[in-house]
Amino acid sequence: MNIIRVENLTKQFNGFTVVDHINFEVKKGEIFGFLGPNGAGKSTTINMLSTILPVTDGEAFINDFSILSQRDNVRKSIGLVFQDPSLDDRLTAEENLRFHAKLYGVPSDEFQKRKQEVLKLVDLWDRQNDIVKNFSGGMKRRLEIARGLLHYPAVLFLDEPTIGLDPQTRAHLWDYILRLKREKEMTIFMTTHYMNEAEYCDHIAIIDQGKIVASGTPRELKKQIGGDIISMTSNRKAELKKEIEKRYKKNVKEKDGFLQIEVEDGEKFLPRLFNELTVEIDSIELRKPTLDDVFLSLTGRAIREEEPSDKEHMRQRMRTRRRN
Repeated sequence: MNIIRVENLTKQFNGFTVVDHINFEVKKGEIFGFLGPNGAGKSTTINMLSTILPVTDGEAFINDFSILSQRDNVRKSIGLVFQDPSLDDRLTAEENLRFHAKLYGVPSDEFQKRKQEVLKLVDLWDRQNDIVKNFSGGMKRRLEIARGLLHYPAVLFLDEPTIGLDPQTRAHLWDYILRLKREKEMTIFMTTHYMNEAEYCDHIAIIDQGKIVASGTPRELKKQIGGDIISMTSNRKAELKKEIEKRYKKNVKEKDGFLQIEVEDGEKFLPRLFNELTVEIDSIELRKPTLDDVFLSLTGRAIREEEPSDKEHMRQRMRTRRRN
């Protein structure tokens, strides 16, 4: 059963297309990953699906409710954890949850039960009366997830849930997200540009420059690479790239200072490189493909954490277009 259905969803700002006629479906109870660099259209898509932004064209249904004509029902069906912090840090954890419960019409006789349930789920039950400004970044993120669950949503949207967190806190937060899926059979729609996090997802759609360029399970997407990845460096990198392309008819990409090629059987191909190439190789590595390699293969570049947000990315592209 599909709990989210997106049909030709489009968003334009001042005539510039940020999300470009995208289509996808999300099954009930799965973790759906929406991958792409900052500025690709991820947050804009979530904002349309959650009825925060008006749609330029297309339609989408959340829990069988239209985001165009049944906005209130859509809002009741979703929980949302924003990319930017949205808690009132002058209130306690309990007061933040109580305010949310009022907004969503959670019955007062149900609030205590639900509050205990969600706070225990994210290990904050003993901190419910503490002021939020004294919480760490990871604790605030966990409280935002608890708040998003308080009204029992059909879908929980997580927009870059681990951005800005240290690796250990990021790993712990993922423990809670996977626990949600396991214990609550929760449908989770998350955006991220951390490719290693996307391995947790049941299904993935990769978006770049407003278009979905690939979708499938992590395993299906990595199979598109067609084999192994060989990365190498050389003091004569330009000459090495030219020789590999000419001799082996391989598409050579560059990532983080390394030249990278895709081969079907890396262990057999490596000796050929050492025996046949005339340009000296300084270092070489053979490994299995990752989702980052999939993105590089599809778009010709790697995801960069420092890339601008959707709106800033759009502004930069518009400025470039005006100059041209």
